[in-house]
Amino acid sequence: MKAFKKYLLDILAVVIFAVISFVYFMPADMDGRILYRHDSSAGVGAGREISQYREQTGETSRWTNSVFGGMPTYQLAPSYKSTTVLNEAVSAYHLWLPENVWYVFAYLLGFYILLRAFDFRRSLAALGAIIWAFSSYFFIIIAAGHIWKVMALAYLPPMIAGIVLSFRGKYLWGLVLTGLFGGFEILANHVQMTYYYLFIIFFMVLAYLAEAIKNKTMLNFWKGAAACAVGAAIAISLNLSNLYHTWEYGQESMRGKSELVKKNSANQTDSGLDRDYITQWSYGIDETWTLLIPNTKGGASMPLSQNEIAMKKADPQFMQVYQQIGQYWGEQPGTSGPVYVGAFVMLLFVLGLFIVKGPMKWALLAATILSILLSWGRNFMGFTDFFLDYVPMYAKFRTVASILVIAEFTIPLLAMMALKKIVDEPEILTTKMKWVWISFGLTAGFCALFALMPGVFFSDFISSSELKALQQIPADYLNPLMSSLISMRQAMFTSDCWRSFVIILIGMVFLMLYKYKKIGDVYMIVGLAVLCLIDMWQINKRYLYDDMFVEKSQREAPQPMTETDKQILRDKSLDYRVLNLASNTFNENETSYYHKSIGGYHAAKLRRYQEMIDAYISPEMQKLMSAVSKSNGDMTKVNGDSIFPVLNMLNAKYFILPLQDGKTVPLQNPYVYGNGWFVDHVDFVDNANEEIAALGKLNLRHQAVADKKFQEQLGQSTVQDQTSIVKLTSYKPNQLEYQVKSGKGGIVVFSEIYYPGWTATVDGSPVELGRVNYILRALKVKAGSHKIVLSFFPKSVTETETIAYVAYIVLILIIGLGVYIEWKRKNS
Repeated sequence: MKAFKKYLLDILAVVIFAVISFVYFMPADMDGRILYRHDSSAGVGAGREISQYREQTGETSRWTNSVFGGMPTYQLAPSYKSTTVLNEAVSAYHLWLPENVWYVFAYLLGFYILLRAFDFRRSLAALGAIIWAFSSYFFIIIAAGHIWKVMALAYLPPMIAGIVLSFRGKYLWGLVLTGLFGGFEILANHVQMTYYYLFIIFFMVLAYLAEAIKNKTMLNFWKGAAACAVGAAIAISLNLSNLYHTWEYGQESMRGKSELVKKNSANQTDSGLDRDYITQWSYGIDETWTLLIPNTKGGASMPLSQNEIAMKKADPQFMQVYQQIGQYWGEQPGTSGPVYVGAFVMLLFVLGLFIVKGPMKWALLAATILSILLSWGRNFMGFTDFFLDYVPMYAKFRTVASILVIAEFTIPLLAMMALKKIVDEPEILTTKMKWVWISFGLTAGFCALFALMPGVFFSDFISSSELKALQQIPADYLNPLMSSLISMRQAMFTSDCWRSFVIILIGMVFLMLYKYKKIGDVYMIVGLAVLCLIDMWQINKRYLYDDMFVEKSQREAPQPMTETDKQILRDKSLDYRVLNLASNTFNENETSYYHKSIGGYHAAKLRRYQEMIDAYISPEMQKLMSAVSKSNGDMTKVNGDSIFPVLNMLNAKYFILPLQDGKTVPLQNPYVYGNGWFVDHVDFVDNANEEIAALGKLNLRHQAVADKKFQEQLGQSTVQDQTSIVKLTSYKPNQLEYQVKSGKGGIVVFSEIYYPGWTATVDGSPVELGRVNYILRALKVKAGSHKIVLSFFPKSVTETETIAYVAYIVLILIIGLGVYIEWKRKNS
């Protein structure tokens, strides 16, 4: 009973968080409706083969042939038995709340735990949880279906709470929190978000180090560091299967360095990603004002006609144009919404720079500045290049604008430290009132200036890409249209400027009432909580709202089977591939729902496959479309051997072509090479450039090219006769069986993607696979009839799983030790 009373207010806070989370999603959660998330829905297609295999066999395949001709499942659907306990612990942490509701609840509870670790009183910790959790980006990614990112961000604050406790001398519980929530964090499987928060941890540890040096408490610092290190080791070990295989896959993916030496090598980073690709989504320098004013660049890339404020300034003659032009006028290719941390939160953050003392303030400021500078990406390329070239792993991630998640953490945290200072030392509002007014001027003052003179401070209310497109319009029509657009967008901007001004003004009123003792600290905290919640709630409802929710059956319904799908599926061959030319081939996974696709979507596809897309597959697709059009769909009149040999070697047996009114038609490819074939000759070359270049010069049905490092495995080829046969007799995504017959023996090329870890046996005896034609598997067989089995059962999975189970035992023992020590302390 005593323990219950001690934690009663904490329990109350948890209940309030659950209520807030439920209310935000009303009435959808009451109606049983769920969010339709395009990214998640599209991912169903990529994972369907894996799911079906698990349902049929109870086993987990580490390979799928449903996308990009074939790839490991390590990042498509990571699933390891060792994470079962961790997943159950995660569900318990979420209180088994419904989908969507628990996302927001986890945000709130995580930051609350962090502030309690900093020794914030419960009411302040609850306020801090609200202002962090309701940062706009966190709700935007829920709407977009980036659930792994949601989870990663939700578990980072409590993980950092463990670090805080460790350096505050609570070593055992600091270790436990670091290990447990670090385990949750890695389980969330969004390496980019975890990596970004390492910058925050780095600066915070530096702050604790500076404090230890100043206070001459280095022994305590090293104890805290040791507790963090042990906790991190446990967290890593719990997820070692996923981490190891993600790392292993990363070497072969687009996140690994290419073996190709490109002419424009300066644009390529050591990670294998080009600088242009990494910085494609870069925050504009003036776009950074969205932290204070959400509509600084118009919000999301939605039609301008949907904005009520803008339409009040609309010119009736341009109504159709407004449906084609977006609300967003920044320089990013598109956006789902801005990064907004709250207007009054920004005032408190600025105030914190003046009144909060100690190294932690400077650590949070440094992390904030770093986050903003790196978010500018190509708009501040010198600084970005330094990080791409010299900071480990930074070049492995794209969409640099998302590094603003650091600022979304540090700004609310320093803001709450400022408010804590005010509550703990009310006299600050008298002795340091000038800093309050300066903070007011630097936030509300700029809001008012921007509202009164938007054209002076922001001259570009039309993006460069829009301006380029609009130049095609005749001048007599263009000038009034541009004038109308500028007027509409200025109205959107100034409206939010005044909105932020009013929010800050109301917050100042609460501070003044508290200063002059008209209200107590509790009423001030509650008032500010309501103010900030209303402020950020309204902004978030612009991007995550009730109309986005659908009946559960609608989202979970299987993808409709088209007539084209039905026609292709009449082919009962064990394994063949489909190329969908009626879609955005390399930006969708819907085709993979029913077929093994040449295309697909994944942010980290195999690097060599991407290079083949660029060099051959995309050009062959264009040639194919042109040839089919000229032949009126008669494939017998298309010279497939010369037009699309790479598609033939990939076993692209069917092409889906677009018709009018969104309909499609399948065409069978009579030139396809099939599941495997013998070749007459293999050319061995010195490097990747020579290998990929040779593909365009060879008759791939009879010739192949390979890197010379595979010469020992493959040996010399033999000219074949008509008796050579390769037949697929059994298909599983992770195991393929072939019956092979040849009068001379030689090299068999399989239409399967090469990846380290695939093993082969010939008549039960292990043989080593080689790689030919840049991306395919091959092996040498003797004359006669043979059974070949290709398998993908990585031994590393068993090894890493064993380590994970050991880590569970260690963590449980440490938790047990902590409970025993607490019990002994209370009863001594």
